[in-house]
Amino acid sequence: MPDGASGALQLVELQRTIGGELVGRSDTVISGVSSLEEAGPGDLVFVAAERFIPIALKSKAAAFVVGRQIRALSRPQIVVPNPAYAFACLVERFFAIPLPRRGIAEQVVQGTGVNIGPETSIGPFVTLGDRVRLGARVTLFPGVFIGDEAVVGDDTVLYPNVTVMDRCVIGCRVKIHSGTVIGSDGFGYVQHEGRHQKVPQLGIVVIEDDVELGANVTVDRATFGRTVIKRGTKVDNLVQIAHNVSVGEDAILVAQVGIAGSTTLGRSVMVGGQTGIADHIQVGDRVMIAARSGVSSSLEAGQIVAGSPAIPHEVALRAYSLIRHLPELRQQVRDLDQRVRALESPARRAGRTKRPSKRRG
Repeated sequence: MPDGASGALQLVELQRTIGGELVGRSDTVISGVSSLEEAGPGDLVFVAAERFIPIALKSKAAAFVVGRQIRALSRPQIVVPNPAYAFACLVERFFAIPLPRRGIAEQVVQGTGVNIGPETSIGPFVTLGDRVRLGARVTLFPGVFIGDEAVVGDDTVLYPNVTVMDRCVIGCRVKIHSGTVIGSDGFGYVQHEGRHQKVPQLGIVVIEDDVELGANVTVDRATFGRTVIKRGTKVDNLVQIAHNVSVGEDAILVAQVGIAGSTTLGRSVMVGGQTGIADHIQVGDRVMIAARSGVSSSLEAGQIVAGSPAIPHEVALRAYSLIRHLPELRQQVRDLDQRVRALESPARRAGRTKRPSKRRG
């Protein structure tokens, strides 16, 4: 709730935060936020697109954040260019539940030479290895493990049972959700006489500022050097990022994406769910890869691809639209083949006679 859940806000206060035009009563009291369908009389909601206007008209919300004024609505509205973004900013500023600030629990296990910044919250059963460095206002929920010489930057949050292995580096304002493992060994083996010899994984993982990793993500340490997730990238649950991968700034990786070793993704790449990306390839800036694609070769900047193997999206759409017609197309090909064979059969050719040419005497 607003300002520690102890009070309410007037709509004009919210409008001053996000800008835009306020239509209707500025003193409307807002006590919470909600969806269009579930909103109550004190809630603020947003209308993301024209198709949601009929739902908005039926909503019980007190006020709306909209992209254009909805004249059929008699209730107050804040008109802004990007309602979803403005609403997210308001929720983060006024309505998000604050993180706990409990200090350091008694049940924390610390190695030698640990450096803990000010205003840090460390829950019970957290393990900190030797020479770990934690920045200011770091929050570690119960069960977090941080290995020797790892670094965690200011205002970063690690949720329950996150594992950060030795020497890995986590930036500032990073959020890592439960069950995620940073710095597990890369999958590196060499075959010799029919057996698999492990290649020691000696590198690290670097997670830059403002990254968010979902639950049960795995980011493997590099064989040598670094596996890197760059600033502002957002990763959904159950994503596998292999050794020596580099993910560019502001990328989006949706659930169950798998990226094989030594592949590089550029800036603002978007990868749909269950996509597999092969090793040692380059994916350019702003590439968009549709869900369940298989990427086996490098992609130039700005491409939109789909399918397995991935091909240009517009070609994939045309190809997939033909799939349901394959049975009748197959039958048509069979019919045509039979007709051609009949026309070219020996008996047919033998029955053809060549007319003698007429000569003028």
